[in-house]
Parts: sequence; structure tokens; C-alpha cells
Amino acid sequence: QVQLVESGGGLVQPGGSLRLSCAASRFALDYYAIAWFRQAPGKEREGVSFISASDGRTYYADSVKGRFTISKDKAKNTVYLQMNSLKPEDTAVYYCATAFSDYPDLTQLGDFPSWGQGTQVTVSS
Repeated sequence: QVQLVESGGGLVQPGGSLRLSCAASRFALDYYAIAWFRQAPGKEREGVSFISASDGRTYYADSVKGRFTISKDKAKNTVYLQMNSLKPEDTAVYYCATAFSDYPDLTQLGDFPSWGQGTQVTVSS
């Protein structure tokens, strides 16, 4: 059974940085693309970024492009989301998920079979 565990969330001031980790177990990152989503209170879950399994291709939502960077460390079987220049509107619970497709559509939540438990990110002064 696939397992994903997120960590690295916390409270940070506007303009600050955080690095989220998504540790995968019971499967290798060569088999699944991994995506990051976030959900703010009262809002729908939003796709933020993904990294493909086959060639490491990346995608970013317009709201985070130029500020967030997704990467993976195969030796540690972990995907990272480096978040810089954080804004209050980035406040949300962040989740990682596996994808059926190597280049998934982040608007189709049904295409993501396994999810982590989430990690809270709060951007506030």
C-alpha cells in the first residue's frame, strides 16, 4: 500500500521561505508522478505543482510560478516543495499525492489515488 507523509509546514512571515517534504514508502518515485495540492479554509483543493516520474518534468500553477520549486531525491524517495517569497494567500494545508498519469491534470482530483495527511503552512506577520 502506497504511503505518503508530508512534513516541513509551520508559521512564517510574509516574504519568508519553507521547504515541504513528501516522503514516499512502499513504492519508488520512478513509478508515479507526485503532485502538491493545497486547501485553504472554505476553499476548494487547489493543484500547485507536479513532477513527472519518467523525466522529471515539472509544472506550476500561475499563483506560485517563480516562487515555488518542486524537486525529488530518488535516494531518499522524497519529493520537496521549496516555497520562497511566501504570501498570506499561500496559507493552507498542503498535501502531496500520487498520480495515475505521468503528466497529470491538477484539476481532476480523481486522478490522484493516494494522498498524504497534509501539513499546515501559515504565512502571517
